[in-house]
Amino acid sequence: MADKKETASDNKEMKKMEAEETKETVSAVDTEPEANEKMSETEEADETPANDEGASKETDQADEEAAEGKPEEGKSKSKLFGKNEKKETAKLKEQIDELNDRVVRQMAEFDNYRKRTDKEKQQMFETGAKSVIEKILPVVDNFERGLATIPEEEKSSAFAEGMSMIYKQLMSELEKMEVKPIEAVGKEFDPNLHNAVMHIDDEAYGENEIVDELQKGYMYRDTVVRHSMVRVAN
Repeated sequence: MADKKETASDNKEMKKMEAEETKETVSAVDTEPEANEKMSETEEADETPANDEGASKETDQADEEAAEGKPEEGKSKSKLFGKNEKKETAKLKEQIDELNDRVVRQMAEFDNYRKRTDKEKQQMFETGAKSVIEKILPVVDNFERGLATIPEEEKSSAFAEGMSMIYKQLMSELEKMEVKPIEAVGKEFDPNLHNAVMHIDDEAYGENEIVDELQKGYMYRDTVVRHSMVRVAN
């Protein structure tokens, strides 16, 4: 019986010890999540400054890149502005060259127009002058014929002297207008100046020599107004 009691008491003690161990295990299990939470909080607290430090470094690096990027951006803007300025300068130069070329062309055209109009005016004036001279020449012919019919004894009369003075005045004015008679008698026949209406064979004269002038010819400057009507020998 005594052995049974001791065995029962030993069993009770063993159970107590097992119960206490179970409680300690449970308490350890319960306290372990809290400890883990505390450890995670501690680690997060420890990691936060590191993250802040990294963020500050990234911010500093970004600031440095921005600071470095600003001069490059300024350089690109200055290059772009320089290119635009060169383009504008080239356009202005091209416009100036075009305007200069246009002015030079217009001046040349105006100079050619002036020369052409001056030449046309001169031609018109000469044409008009020749027309007037052609109308005056018959009057000159009649004066010469009239003076040629005056007898020698009457050439000293007032009428004859008056006619001679008028004839000389008329010829003087024609000379001032650069109208001059064409030389004919004794000269060699020139088809550009003379008009041969008669021909004779006479050994006393040379070949194609003008023997007589039937109507006097005249020139205005370098232009023939009227050809001389002549008689040519041989």
